Amino acid sequence: MDAIETILQHRSIRKYKNEPIDEAIITKILESGTRASTTGNMQVYSIVVTKDISIREQLLKCHFGQKMVMEAPLHLTFCADFNRFNKWCYARNADPGYNNFLSFMTSAIDALLAAQNVAIAAESFGLGICYLGTTLYMADEISKILKLPKMVVPITSIVVGYPDESPELTDRLPLEAVIHNETYQDYNNERINELYYEKENSELTKRLIEENKLENLAQIFTYKRYTKKDNEFFSNKLLNFLVETGYLEEQ
Repeated sequence: MDAIETILQHRSIRKYKNEPIDEAIITKILESGTRASTTGNMQVYSIVVTKDISIREQLLKCHFGQKMVMEAPLHLTFCADFNRFNKWCYARNADPGYNNFLSFMTSAIDALLAAQNVAIAAESFGLGICYLGTTLYMADEISKILKLPKMVVPITSIVVGYPDESPELTDRLPLEAVIHNETYQDYNNERINELYYEKENSELTKRLIEENKLENLAQIFTYKRYTKKDNEFFSNKLLNFLVETGYLEEQ
């Protein structure tokens, strides 16, 4: 399968076979991650490769009990990491100035770019992957489990393994919903209605609305999935951890 076809056929896999991944394949996948674009070629990220069942059992709690953490044989945690770069600078009589929000964003972007390369490479070998958005929510706890030092922050995780399911492709907004030619073209209500029509009127959406006893899909996101209360709680939790780990100064 070529790269474009691999990308277009992506789907999140949440059920995995009890089948190990050849070490040579894992190495190729990780090498693909290190070929991702990176700010200034600094590579201010690290990837923690976890196969040990006892460690994954600890991570399972951080990822809200999602069974795929235990089912998939490979768990990868992608971290923003200025620890290594800072130590290199100090060893070369260079004074680093990376304990700030910009540097956190730089290293977080590097980590995510590496993660996406890894995901595409894994799928090209016939493996399934699923991103774990819970990583940022529980960055402080994950940091303790993985023994991360100062200036290293978990950004995202990917489980990798051979799929034990073949779900349908998830819906996506039409291309014109996310593409802006030359300059940003803002949306009015009429355009919003057009762009979200297919998503809002799918059988899956209708079923979700009925199950949740709400009026529409937007309310499912705001009242059930990503609530204001949860967003504020986990946002403050992450900001406190960024202070604790040295990326930000305490306000």
